[in-house]
Amino acid sequence: MEFQLLGPFHACHEGQRVLVGSRRQERCLLSILLLQAGRAVTTTRLIDLLWDGDAPASARSTVHTYVGRLRVGLKPHGLHIGTTHGGYAVEPGPHVIDVQEFVLLAQQAAATGDPAERVRLYDQALRLWRGPLLADVADDRLRDRLGAHIGELRLSALEQWAESQLTMGRHEQVAADLTVPAQKHPERERLVTGRMTALYRSGRQADALQLYRRTRRLLVTEFGIEPGAELRTLHDRILRGDPRLDRPPAPVYAVRVGEEWLPWNAGGHPALEFCNTYAGWGGTHPPGSEWLRGYATLACGPAIWTWRTTASSPGCSNRRGSTPRRPPPPWTRPGNSAETCTPA
Repeated sequence: MEFQLLGPFHACHEGQRVLVGSRRQERCLLSILLLQAGRAVTTTRLIDLLWDGDAPASARSTVHTYVGRLRVGLKPHGLHIGTTHGGYAVEPGPHVIDVQEFVLLAQQAAATGDPAERVRLYDQALRLWRGPLLADVADDRLRDRLGAHIGELRLSALEQWAESQLTMGRHEQVAADLTVPAQKHPERERLVTGRMTALYRSGRQADALQLYRRTRRLLVTEFGIEPGAELRTLHDRILRGDPRLDRPPAPVYAVRVGEEWLPWNAGGHPALEFCNTYAGWGGTHPPGSEWLRGYATLACGPAIWTWRTTASSPGCSNRRGSTPRRPPPPWTRPGNSAETCTPA
């Protein structure tokens, strides 16, 4: 089964929605167990979370009734809720829970030293974000109790995604994609500095300064604080037109196949190694660079080798200059949703 807890709750089995007619508290109870999948949650803890200290006398029997209904609805799809240690637990199985996927991808991205690979992993993680945790079954207080760290992780992922994109010279994309996050979270000064830098490098110095003035006003009026040292320093450098803000990024290598940009983190001469790999494609054991097999677009279509560098060098196809613009990541496109379920 697949469970979507980021945004509105959805449970799917083989593309079909399940638990469509269940009660909100039942879905909330199941979500609590899914967030602790494989670990027991006591009945006392469930009652406290579901009723927030104002439980009726029948709360314990109500929880038992909810679990019974969930078991009936989920057992045909392979998910079992066990009774253990005075509570309940979702038993381990081949279930996909978007929160777990999101956390894992964000951790992997933070651990890698390759900016292109980091962006790829953050793109996958952020694509899973359809809204706040349990948007339709939990209020803000319960959401904070269950997963305040999830929202924090998402903002941190956006900050590091932006910094990696700037490292690779993709300032126009950062300027566009951080518009809403920087407006909604003026207290996240790394988001603001990322967008200000991107705006400045895109030739929009006035917009960068206007963003600073707006952020400072909100920080003073809503939080009673002045901008931090890093944000103030960036503002001063933009006012002076500091040429160091325009310094070119370090060389970055990437391969474009169709509409997909693939990170390059192989050793040796990358153009030659890629050509050797691609020329031997189709055999049982491709010659090296096994990581490339994880990209579906490598199965067909021409490959265009592109890099930014100060010297010309042979390769499959060499373009000199700035990296071509990528389409915006799916998590920023209007109307896009990670939901894949269809009504039963």
